[in-house]
Amino acid sequence: MLTDSVKIPGSTDSPHPRRWLVLAVVCVAVFVTTLDGLIVNIALPSLATELGATTRQLQWIVDAYLLVFTGALLAAGGLGDRFGRRRSLIVGLALFGATSAYAGSVGTPGALIGARALMGIGAAAIFPATLAIITNVFTDSRERAKAIGIWSAVSGIGVAAGPIAGGWLLEHFWWGSIFYINIPVALAAITAAIIYVPESKDRHTPRLDRVGLCLSITSISALVFTIIEAPEYGWLSPFTFGGFAISAALIASFVGWELRVEHPLLPVRIFENLRFSAASVSVTSAFFALFGFVFLITQYFQLIRGYTPLQAGVRTLPVAFAIAIASVLSPVLVHRVGTKLVVAGGLASMAMGFLWVSTASAATPYVEIIGQMILLGAGLGSTTAPATESIMGSLSVDKAGVGSAVNDTTRELGGTLGVAVVGSVFTSIYVSKLGEGSTFNSLPAEAQSLTKDSVAAAGRVAPELGARAAGFLTEVSNAFLSGLAVSCLVVAGVAAAGSLFALRFLPARVASSPGREATVREA
Repeated sequence: MLTDSVKIPGSTDSPHPRRWLVLAVVCVAVFVTTLDGLIVNIALPSLATELGATTRQLQWIVDAYLLVFTGALLAAGGLGDRFGRRRSLIVGLALFGATSAYAGSVGTPGALIGARALMGIGAAAIFPATLAIITNVFTDSRERAKAIGIWSAVSGIGVAAGPIAGGWLLEHFWWGSIFYINIPVALAAITAAIIYVPESKDRHTPRLDRVGLCLSITSISALVFTIIEAPEYGWLSPFTFGGFAISAALIASFVGWELRVEHPLLPVRIFENLRFSAASVSVTSAFFALFGFVFLITQYFQLIRGYTPLQAGVRTLPVAFAIAIASVLSPVLVHRVGTKLVVAGGLASMAMGFLWVSTASAATPYVEIIGQMILLGAGLGSTTAPATESIMGSLSVDKAGVGSAVNDTTRELGGTLGVAVVGSVFTSIYVSKLGEGSTFNSLPAEAQSLTKDSVAAAGRVAPELGARAAGFLTEVSNAFLSGLAVSCLVVAGVAAAGSLFALRFLPARVASSPGREATVREA
């Protein structure tokens, strides 16, 4: 049954002769931003020691990048459409490299937080430009699907490469090296972009929607800030309720303005296209699960299994390889059975993987953990590559930057919400379970407070307990595993809900017709 009509970008255009080389360039750019999003987590203990950063400051060293990155994505995508995607990529890489150099040279936590925020602006300019460039140079829908699959695979590899690279650098150099490593990569990508990447922009350049630009930044920033701060203040606190109320009001104002203005920054009616909107929900669900997994598994490896940061990073490789392989192979599967079944099946695979992870103990064989990670990674790769292609294939090439920005925003919002919700659930269960331990309850108030803060802090308390240390550490381990189990069940529920949503609303496939038109066909 024919239910919708969309444009297939560039279907009558000849393919760009250097399109695969262009893909390599943009993959390098997206890799360095993905890498940086995770590499800093490995350095947090070093930053606490060498910069004297408090726990709160450490959180903001991580979150400042995420907050600005997510808040600026929609605006950056629109500006790239207007002024040129290659120009946006080059400017973003230059800013990212320069602010990385600044971040590696600062001497105070506050300065590093500011540098991380500036790095987020550069990353926001890079990410939408990469997908928009791919959409413009790959005019054949099958080739574009393969290219986006490779793009997704590179993003997945960055998930594991961050902890590995960070662990290696910290074992051989000082903490600033995790930022300086970005500089040569950014310079190489800039040079290649100038030589090989063609410029593209919206063929119609209406007046810039400045009100929409401001509303998009403030609304998304307010939402992300509230999500990040909710675990600190409590999800039911007046602060959190107020933050979500303000965010909702700003988002409603943004949508209302975009519906009225003649040339909107974001043509919000594109969400009426099920291919676009259902794919966006699928990406959000997948990255909620992914970031929740990374948050949990890195702590499990280091705090429960006793691995070093580098050892823990190496042991996450199976999930990265599974993401990469599934991202490349999923377009072939989509051609055979349709987008709906592949995306829904990928999210279902992630749900089953998290149910399996919820059974983990301190003695779970690593071989079993490899199976869990392969199931999760294969599910993520099978979800994000086809869903991303659906988002980008729903729009004309003129709006590729906006489509890419929406895709990237759903990724980052899903990830942010995943860490915030999983962190809040985990902490609640961990602290509650600790309260059931007899050894814990016999400790002084200060030692109890330290133990509640984190498992790492509990490791500093244990040596002072003498004969009681073994029983205390067992209670801490059991509390951690209880929090892990419940958190995994929550994430599994989100992935399962995303699977059902995709199964119900995501069109099965796009059937091409002559010319530049295509129709969306339901299953």
